[in-house]
Amino acid sequence: AVVSTQSAITAGIVGCARVFEGIGDQPKSIQAYRQSLVYDASCVEAIACIGTQHFYSDMPEIALRSFRRLLQMGVVNTEVYNNIGLCCYHAQQFDMAITCFERALEFSDKTNCADVWYNIGTVAVSTGDLTLAEHAFQLALIMDNNHAEAYNNLAVLMIRQDKAERARAYYLSAIATNPDLYEAHYNMSILSQQLGDLNTAFKEIRKALEIFPDHVDSKNIYDNLKQYFTML
Repeated sequence: AVVSTQSAITAGIVGCARVFEGIGDQPKSIQAYRQSLVYDASCVEAIACIGTQHFYSDMPEIALRSFRRLLQMGVVNTEVYNNIGLCCYHAQQFDMAITCFERALEFSDKTNCADVWYNIGTVAVSTGDLTLAEHAFQLALIMDNNHAEAYNNLAVLMIRQDKAERARAYYLSAIATNPDLYEAHYNMSILSQQLGDLNTAFKEIRKALEIFPDHVDSKNIYDNLKQYFTML
């Protein structure tokens, strides 16, 4: 009866945490998740959500504790290893990040494999292994041809190789796949300027600012292009 009562209390507190999370009140959400662990220290959802919230609060080292705790509890899957890899990456532990992503691949399937390859590509870019990065982003697209971020990052790699037309095609694919990916619009604007297509550059930078109004670099490009067109 005691166990049943504790389970009911835990479920109720976790339910409240979900509500707080849904309305964007992260402090109260994480407080509720922590409270649920008082009644059930092995509540996987609470531990995972606390780790996730720490990660998105720019505290990867603290988030890492939660995800490692899940491993110690026997929760071994792609998502846990992927999250540990991301924490290691943002903590500048690149070798450990790649190792974790490789483990994530071992447990992956068609639903999550693309994200793991994308993360491997991101780490490879940071370490300067652009060949691995290109290979990883291409594999991400093989697994999921709607992966907009992979298209965008492949385009950036093509720019480094002076392959402007291929980069443009990848940016267009990224935008078509996810019109709300502001990075693709921003990058497309820069490339269009370099190619002399200022009308497209202006259109894309306006779209980028619609999605992310506080992006400083986009504001600067918009102001410069607006001034140019005003002077015509």
